[in-house]
Amino acid sequence: MNAGTVALVDDDADLAAATGQLLTLAGYSVARFGNGKAALDAIDLDYPGVVITDVRMPGMSGIELFRHLRERDAQLPVILITGHGDIEMAVDALKAGVWDFLTKPFDPDILLSAVARAVATRRLTLENRELRAAVDTSPSDRLIGRNGAIQRLRTMIPMLGETDLDIVVEGATGTGKALLAKLIHRSGKRARHRFVTLDCAAPPVGSVEDLFTAHGLIAGADRGTLLLDNLDRAQAPLQHRLVQLVERRAVALEARDPQPVDLRIIATLDEGRRDDVLPALYHRVAAVSLRLPPLSERLEDLPLLTAHFLQALAETHGRPVPPLAQAVSLLSRADWPGNVRELEMAVERQVLGLGEQIAQTPSEMPLPDRVRDFERGAIVEALVNARGEIGPALGALGIPRETFYYRVKRLGIDLAAVRAGLG
Repeated sequence: MNAGTVALVDDDADLAAATGQLLTLAGYSVARFGNGKAALDAIDLDYPGVVITDVRMPGMSGIELFRHLRERDAQLPVILITGHGDIEMAVDALKAGVWDFLTKPFDPDILLSAVARAVATRRLTLENRELRAAVDTSPSDRLIGRNGAIQRLRTMIPMLGETDLDIVVEGATGTGKALLAKLIHRSGKRARHRFVTLDCAAPPVGSVEDLFTAHGLIAGADRGTLLLDNLDRAQAPLQHRLVQLVERRAVALEARDPQPVDLRIIATLDEGRRDDVLPALYHRVAAVSLRLPPLSERLEDLPLLTAHFLQALAETHGRPVPPLAQAVSLLSRADWPGNVRELEMAVERQVLGLGEQIAQTPSEMPLPDRVRDFERGAIVEALVNARGEIGPALGALGIPRETFYYRVKRLGIDLAAVRAGLG
């Protein structure tokens, strides 16, 4: 197993060979360079490893190499190997951002410990950078996620936007059904016209008939898209009138001259409530049926969604963007009954400095729930303190490795998500 990548820069061939062998035996992939310029030419932005360099070398010194690398990537860990006469210089470099420095002759175990910490940090930095990059290329109105179902829906959006087929979007509360409807509208030929939302669970004050007049809400969606949000919660009179609308594509049906409307209809339903919609209505609007998965089915998207909301909400509230590690408690959760909407609200509390807020205080929770929450918190805290490394976390928790993995699985802790949150 490859423990990580190390660039070893030293003009002393014998010392470089011995250090390289030590690192290779420890499982690292080692690239050796005889001078600073060769290393600088080979190490580009997002280099997936760390750099170990001697300070005194002909041409470009290790300090100069560090400064060049720092200009290129300020988060790249650089470890200096110094002679006793270079300690003051190395301390100054440490203040300037060098990861660590070792004096010759160095203890091999100390070197390996420094490299292990640097490699772990570099890996987490690059993971977090990848998440940030994905967020930066994803507008706030994009369907964000790497889950297979989300990716398939994203590929369908442009095609659906160019059709006039009516669509039903099903999913649990907070999964983003209305967002998907807006994306379909904006991606196609109807984007130049209005996107009108009718919340069927709470229609505007007035009679149902007011919605269907020549100047009512529905007529305003002519040539655009009408979103029938929460169609499964519409009362029977509204559903019957919607059947007529879908069949005849006209409003003011009781008038002498009904007014035709060119509508594309998208309806949203809570998952499992299809039977609450009249069959005559459902089958007329469900030319295409889509499903948005709950967050519990796409936990691999938690780091990306969390990073996105941290950035977007920090901008909204005029606050600095908190590090993803600050929201690590969110990344350890496996239960999100409110789905993406609940996650967004939880992140907003983090941005505002309110932290996680739960409906019950610990004293009000059943004992098994309190024990489970304590265990989950203790394990996540140990992982955070150990920078995602299992060995040190096991030592802090005082439990065997088998017990650790059993509890991680039972408590629904996503180890990859926790590690990604430490970047």
